[in-house]
Amino acid sequence: MQDLKTPPSTSASSETVEIPATIGVTPTIERQPEMPAPAQASRRRSSLRMQYRFLRVVVYLWWLFARLVFWQVVLKRYLPEHVERTNLERWRKYARSFRAFAVEMGGVMIKLGQFISTRSDILPPEVIDELAALRDEVPGVPSDEIRAIIERELGPIPEHFEWFDERPVAAASLGQVHRARLRNGDRVVVKVQRPNIDELVHTDLAALKVIARYARRFAFVRRRADTVALANEFGRVLLEELSYRNEARNAARFAEMFRDDTGVYIPQVYTELSTDRVLTLEDVTTIKLNDYAALEAAGISRKAVAQRLMDTYLKQVFEERFFHADPHPGNLFVYPLDPEGELGHSPVGGRPFYLIFVDFGMTGSLTPEIVAGLVNTLTAVITRDARKLVASYQALGFLLPGADTARLEEATKAVFDQVWGMDMAQIGQIGYNEIAQIGSEFSDLLFSMPFQMPQDFIYLARTFGILGGLCTSLDPTFNPWHELQPYTQKLMAQNVGANGDAATQIAGTVLSSSAVQNLLSSAGGRALANIGQSLLGRSHNSAAEFVARLERGEIKLTVQPDKNLERQLSRIEAQGRRTTRAVLAGSGLITSTLLYIHGDTTVAAIGYGISALLLLATWLTGE
Repeated sequence: MQDLKTPPSTSASSETVEIPATIGVTPTIERQPEMPAPAQASRRRSSLRMQYRFLRVVVYLWWLFARLVFWQVVLKRYLPEHVERTNLERWRKYARSFRAFAVEMGGVMIKLGQFISTRSDILPPEVIDELAALRDEVPGVPSDEIRAIIERELGPIPEHFEWFDERPVAAASLGQVHRARLRNGDRVVVKVQRPNIDELVHTDLAALKVIARYARRFAFVRRRADTVALANEFGRVLLEELSYRNEARNAARFAEMFRDDTGVYIPQVYTELSTDRVLTLEDVTTIKLNDYAALEAAGISRKAVAQRLMDTYLKQVFEERFFHADPHPGNLFVYPLDPEGELGHSPVGGRPFYLIFVDFGMTGSLTPEIVAGLVNTLTAVITRDARKLVASYQALGFLLPGADTARLEEATKAVFDQVWGMDMAQIGQIGYNEIAQIGSEFSDLLFSMPFQMPQDFIYLARTFGILGGLCTSLDPTFNPWHELQPYTQKLMAQNVGANGDAATQIAGTVLSSSAVQNLLSSAGGRALANIGQSLLGRSHNSAAEFVARLERGEIKLTVQPDKNLERQLSRIEAQGRRTTRAVLAGSGLITSTLLYIHGDTTVAAIGYGISALLLLATWLTGE
């Protein structure tokens, strides 16, 4: 690491902040020149290997999907209790099997497992936990192959590096990282792609798209996720990661974003030693974000680290609309600064520090429309407006068609009443009975799960899911409401002028007042009451408003039968179906017997078969 005690350079040197005009454009992967004629046989062998790999991936994924359909669709219809009882262990077996397959195949399969492990919205926790371990199971590439790639891309290693460590610091699905020292003494890390990784990636992506198109034919899959869109989004980001030049552009863009932020440091990119397959970066290895003992030994406040991490991401998402989408602890470092130096001030207390980001291959971008939708969501959360929150979910595409929005509003209000104003430690201490009470009250929603994850939010949801865990681990008293309020207030103030919505204008007025400080404190309940009283002065009489809403048809009466009544109705319906089948089967037997007596043996055999099927269906369903 070079001298990190000086602020990040703001000069537009050719090595650090040059940003080509092609930022945000999906990169094209450069190809090696066509091989000479003597190598054509080797190329044909490679093609055969890729065809075999394609077939193997398709067959494995198809067989895995077929098992899921058999258990979760076919067998669950007839033996639901048995399927539910064995679900946990079966899902673990599926995940364990895929993890072993991914480690054996490498490349995209490992990346796919890591990608799937972030989809907690459509997969059970057993799968998530099993696949999350894939990050630590990636085998390294032999050093002679790595050296060959570097020398093919950059030339002889001694010409550029005074020292090169052949032992990898880290191995990932697409490449691995080595430490080195340049001839001018700078310490660097060199990222090198795995041999033939682009060929593997395109082969595996083709196989995934075949399975995605097949899976989309099933209605129960279509209802939960657009598998083709998922595969396309996964492939798009993966192809971007294949280009290290694209990662260098991302790093340069982040350096520009945080040029004036003396609390964030972005490592320097050595563009003259970087290609599509090799990337040379400043070595900024220091204290890992999750090394809590080292942070405390250095005198750094964990609370300050959590706050800066969240503030940094809020800026990326809501101001820049461009964010680092892989914030795991291996990509985040904390560098202690001199308390007496120019940057020696920490607003939260403790020793000052840099928050350092590395690995810019996986990034996300948001459209202005998505950011506006997120602002509406935050506005609803801060003002505890359940109706507006559900409406924002609907506008952003989080709700499935036909979702019961009125019921969702009720559930949202119940959750608000339960967790509003709590920090993460208090939320974690909510008793099981309290959670179970809400779950019991809204069991119909838990059963139907009327939610989906739009494509634009895949990486954003993954990012904030990881981010929430990191901040809570750093500071168990981390209060998300307090951190969100300043950004919500700022963004709402920007939107009030352009948005004529009365609720938004009122919320903007409330949030810009001093009352919001009490709202986010322990006196939140009293503050809400005060705000409510102030707003009532601007509204119509509550009784008149109720009558008006009733006349407009905005108020609905939902009648929910007692569970005992539901069970009795179910038994009556089942008995009715059983009686109907028995009558049809009996009639079929009598008719078939008469036909047989009169010599119509073929028609009689068909009748006997239909009767047998009706009786078998009655027996299998228990009706």
